[in-house]
Amino acid sequence: MKKNRLARSASPYLRQHATNPVDWYPWGEEAFAKARGENKPILLSIGYSTCHWCHVMERESFENEEIAAVLNEFFVAIKLDREERPDIDKVYMTSYQAMTEENGGWPLNVFLTPELTPFFGGTYFPPVDRGGRVGFKSALLQLEEAWRDKRDKVVQSAAALREHLQKNYGEGMESDEVPEQAVLDRAAVLLLESADQVEGGWGSGPKFPMPSHLSYLLRSWKRTGDEQLLNFVGFTADMMVRSGMMDQLGGGFHRYAVDGKWLVPHFEKMLYDQAQLLDVYLDLYQITQKSAYAEAARKICDYVLNDMRHEGGAFFCAEDAQSEGKEGKFFCWTKAELVDVLDAEELELACSYFGITEEGNFYDHSDPEALKNQNVLSVMQDEEWLNEGRKLLLESVVAKMKAVRAKRVRPGIDDKVLASWNGMMIGALARAGQVLGVGSYFEAALRAHGFIHQEMWDGERLAHRWHQGGLDVSAQAESYLLMLQSTRRLYEMTLDSEILEFAVCLAEASERIFFDEQNGGFFESAEMDDVMVRLKGDYDGAMPTASGVAAMEFLKLAMITGEEKYRLIAERTLKAYGEVLIQTPTSMTNMLQALDFYYSGTQRLVLVAGENGAEGFYRQIVAEYRPQLTVMGNSGRVANFEKGLQAKGEKTTAYFCVGESCRSPVTEVEELEI
Repeated sequence: MKKNRLARSASPYLRQHATNPVDWYPWGEEAFAKARGENKPILLSIGYSTCHWCHVMERESFENEEIAAVLNEFFVAIKLDREERPDIDKVYMTSYQAMTEENGGWPLNVFLTPELTPFFGGTYFPPVDRGGRVGFKSALLQLEEAWRDKRDKVVQSAAALREHLQKNYGEGMESDEVPEQAVLDRAAVLLLESADQVEGGWGSGPKFPMPSHLSYLLRSWKRTGDEQLLNFVGFTADMMVRSGMMDQLGGGFHRYAVDGKWLVPHFEKMLYDQAQLLDVYLDLYQITQKSAYAEAARKICDYVLNDMRHEGGAFFCAEDAQSEGKEGKFFCWTKAELVDVLDAEELELACSYFGITEEGNFYDHSDPEALKNQNVLSVMQDEEWLNEGRKLLLESVVAKMKAVRAKRVRPGIDDKVLASWNGMMIGALARAGQVLGVGSYFEAALRAHGFIHQEMWDGERLAHRWHQGGLDVSAQAESYLLMLQSTRRLYEMTLDSEILEFAVCLAEASERIFFDEQNGGFFESAEMDDVMVRLKGDYDGAMPTASGVAAMEFLKLAMITGEEKYRLIAERTLKAYGEVLIQTPTSMTNMLQALDFYYSGTQRLVLVAGENGAEGFYRQIVAEYRPQLTVMGNSGRVANFEKGLQAKGEKTTAYFCVGESCRSPVTEVEELEI
């Protein structure tokens, strides 16, 4: 088949569209110049390789010769991978939300002037008018007519939107004070009021895991002792891990549930979900010591290490929902299949335990030739039902089903390496190694960190994307700040002064490239010609805002290094979002975690290494949930006060400090009180 220019792209998502009849361009000056030279509007279509509705729209519209002919004649068509340019995606998703007052989603199809200013947008379009939705061909023809006959009005409207975005999302006003502590309690109340107390999570469906909400509620429980908060997080975590959201055979979580009961997911698996949910389950295990949470954390780790790891140690982006063109085909089962795999006793147990029926519980209504009688596996029995005999039988069932599934065609892997998502996974995986006592997890995290440091950092700038040795040229705040987060977390777990030095380098680069010196807070993007408006995110979606991550990391670095500048940057960031946190605190629960840390005091545990090492002390540290504690050593870029603390009698010595006051040093683990 004839291939278009997307065939040369590093992005698997763009390469998926390489045989479309649409005359696609990648995002860049070649496309912009064509639009300016021919005075044509731009269709910017944004998605990602594992996006279900992106696949549907490609099949229905972008592979349609008739629709492609309209696009090619009247528009300049650009495909963008949102994961490669999250800053561009943020600009146009925010534009779409401002134009329509809707939440948005992917695929995102936005129409731009040749100057890259949006004037119309939508998400999924059916190919023709149906069900009250305008068809894609109809939309294209109407927009072409408007551009031809009413261009001045279109351009004027676009300019007004651009001004609105700059004023409301790009500038912002720094408050005089950091928001008061009362905001923290109000946010927890609002989260519980809007929560689904019957099924867990938030909303009636589709249901997303919302890990930043869950993490914030656990911090609030730690601060207030309110058992309602802990109970709700535990309930939601239980519902998710037993549901179709969790791949019951292979481990790892799917992206979200399409229903209100967590049963049927969209089957893609994203690295950032694995990382954030891993932290939630580790938190719950530290708090409750329930083995089910440790097991959930292990399943996440093992899935990522087995199926999402590059041979060099870094982690890939995602696993697709589709295989052989069918949503969920790799993950689902018919009862008829299992009759051929299991004996009668095993089949009875499998049907009872996993909820398998003749008719199935999943049908893909977006596919005109969907597979029938498909079952998503979820756990339908409680722990009491699973006695010793049934456990042994279940082990046999799972082993046989895994063996059969291993012979199926796997969904595709998006094999890009993103510094941002790797940063999230590295920190969570290293923590899992310590909390669960699995050294291979910790070593894998260190290896991935080494890959990013060596392959994607040139001493001054951090590449956002690596693919088969090639690097992108954009600078993304999420990559700098989430790699800063993982580097700082690794420092606290190793006390390696070289790792701390890298954290400082990342912090300095983040400040230089992204910090808003005038109004506080961090822009999501660097200053670049193709960025219409530099935005500062004001809500946490699947990923936290750059400013939310920065507020926590600069507070942490200020504590470790004693650098007053870092504390001031963190304070100015919190002040820049003061109005948002007061008016809509639940929109930025990641930043609320930083605000909680800001008010928690400066609890530090200084470990001064001796001949006996620090492993025993770390076991004691991770034995409980301690979100407010910072661990540091006495060498490298640490504060002068900590540099003066010394080991006693050549034994590893621990100093627990608050402010400039420390308890008596201890050299025996059992004497450590935190």
